[in-house]
Amino acid sequence: MTILSDANREVFIFQPMHDLPAPLESVGIIGWLRENLFSSKVNSLLTMAALLFLWKTVPPLISWAVTDATWSFSPDPCSIEKTGACWTFIFVKFRVLMLGLYPEQFIWRPVLAFAIFLLVCGLTVFRLLRARFLIALWFFLPLPLFFLINGGMGLETVDQSLWGGLMLSIGLAAIGIIMSIPLGILLALARRSNMVLVKTLSIGIIESIRGVPLITILFMASVMMPIFLPQGMNINNLLRVQIGIILFSSAYIAEVVRGGLQAIPKGQIEAAISLGLKSWTVTCFVVLPQALRHVIPSLIGRCVALFKDTSLVIIVGLLDFLGMIKASAQDPEWLGYDAEAYVFCALIYWIICFSMSQYGKSIERHNRW
Repeated sequence: MTILSDANREVFIFQPMHDLPAPLESVGIIGWLRENLFSSKVNSLLTMAALLFLWKTVPPLISWAVTDATWSFSPDPCSIEKTGACWTFIFVKFRVLMLGLYPEQFIWRPVLAFAIFLLVCGLTVFRLLRARFLIALWFFLPLPLFFLINGGMGLETVDQSLWGGLMLSIGLAAIGIIMSIPLGILLALARRSNMVLVKTLSIGIIESIRGVPLITILFMASVMMPIFLPQGMNINNLLRVQIGIILFSSAYIAEVVRGGLQAIPKGQIEAAISLGLKSWTVTCFVVLPQALRHVIPSLIGRCVALFKDTSLVIIVGLLDFLGMIKASAQDPEWLGYDAEAYVFCALIYWIICFSMSQYGKSIERHNRW
C-alpha cells in the first residue's frame, strides 16, 4: 500500500505484491544476468556474439599492447623478434610529437605555456574563480602565451615554421574556440536583427562559409589570401589558417546559437520590455543566458569537432599532431611502427575530446539546478 498526501487529502493506492520491485540482494547476479542479458532468445544470441567478439579481440590486443610490448627508453629500434608493440618509438619521438621541430634549447617556453594553460583549465573546471573573471582570463590568455612561445619582448624569436605537434593542434583549437564563440553569438544576433543590411550581411557570411568544406577555406587562406593583400603586406601562413578556422567555426556556432534564441518564448522578451528594459539589456541578461543554456551540448560538440578539424591543416603545410605522427612514422630508422604511432595518436585525441565532453556534462548539471 502506498500513501500519497498533500495539504488537503490523503490518497491510498494498493499495489499488488508481485508488482513491487525486488530488492537488489534478492535478485542476485544470476537474476540480473537473466533479466538484462538473457531475457529472450535474441538478447541471448546478441550477448553470446558480443562475448565471442571480446574473447577474440581483447586478449590479443592486451598481448600486443602490454604483455609482449617493448617499453625500453633506448634510442635503438626494437628487436624484430618482439611480436608486441614497440612503445620505444613513442618515447624517442615524444618531443617531436608534442612540439614539432621547436628548438631544444627553448623547450622551457612551450612547457611553461602549457603549464599555464593547464592551470587556467583547472581554475575553469573546478570553478575557483567567478565566471566573469574566467571569461576575461580566457580571452586575454592567448596573447601572453603567444609571445612566450613565439618570442619577442626580450625573448628570441622562434620561426613559426618550426611549430608543430600537439602544441600546434591545441593552440589552433583553443584560439579557435575562444574567438569563434563570441563571433558566432554576434552573427546569430545579427541574423535575427531587424536591420535589413545587418541581417543580410550576416546571412551572406554564414551561408557562404557553411556552403564550403573546411579544406576549401584553408586553401583559400593559405594560397588565395596573399594574392589579394596589398603590395608589401605579408601575413604568415599560421595566422591565415587560424583566421580561416575561426571563421568556419563561427558560422556553425552562429546557427547553433540561433536555435537556442528561437527557443526563448516571445512573452519573456515582451515582459522585459514592458518593465522598461532596453533591447540590449534584454538580449544580454534575459535572452542570451537562457539560449546558451539550451545549446550547451551542441556548443561542446562544435568545440570537439573544431579540435579534430585541426588535423586538416596538414594539407597547407602545417605539421600538427597527426602530421607529426605521419612524419615520424616515415623516419627510415623507424619504419614499420605505424600502428604504434596511430594508436598513440588516437588515445591522445580520445582523452582530450572525452575530457571536453565530460566538462560539457558538468556545465549542464551545474546549470540544471
